[in-house]
Amino acid sequence: MVKNILMIGVGGQGIVLASNIVCSALLESGFDVKKSEIHGMAQRGGSVVSHVRFGDKIHSPVISEKSADLIVSFEYMEFLRYMNYVHDNSILILNTRRILPPSTAIGQTIYPDKAVEKYRAKFKHVIDVDADKLATQVGNIKSSSIVMIGKICKVLEGDQKIWETVITENVPQKTKDINIKAFRSVLL
Repeated sequence: MVKNILMIGVGGQGIVLASNIVCSALLESGFDVKKSEIHGMAQRGGSVVSHVRFGDKIHSPVISEKSADLIVSFEYMEFLRYMNYVHDNSILILNTRRILPPSTAIGQTIYPDKAVEKYRAKFKHVIDVDADKLATQVGNIKSSSIVMIGKICKVLEGDQKIWETVITENVPQKTKDINIKAFRSVLL
C-alpha cells in the first residue's frame, strides 16, 4: 500500500512546516515516508508544492501524474495548477482562503472562482475548511496550517496522540498550546 499526498499553496502559508509535521507523524506511525518540495518564488507569494509518499516501502519521493490520493490546497485556487495529479478517487482538502495574485489584486485579471467550481467536480470528495477562521478562533491566524494538518490526520485516520506529539516538537514552545487547539479544531 502506497499513499500519495500533494500539499500545495503559496509562500508564507507554512506548507514546508506542515509537510515536515505530516512526514514525521507518518514515520512515527510506522510508515516508510519520502518527501520532495518545490519552492519556486515562495518568498514572493509564489507556488509551493510538497510531495509526500508513504507506505510499506517507498522508493521515490515524487508523485506521478494521476496518482495523488489526497490533495491539500492551502489556498483556494492553487490546486488548479496540479489537476494532472488527480485520479478518480482523489480527495481534495480545500482551504477556503483566497490569496489574490498580484495581477488580480491590481485589477488586471479576475479571481478564477468559476474554474475552481468546475474542477472541484473532478474529485471523489471535497472537504472545505476555513482554516484561517478556525485558527483565529483559537488565538492565532498563523496556526491555519496546523488546522489543515488536523484535517489531514482526520482523513488518514491517524493516531491523534502521535500527531499532537509531533506538532509540539516542531512548533515554537510558546505557540504549542494554540497549535494543539488549532489541530483539534477540525477533529470533532
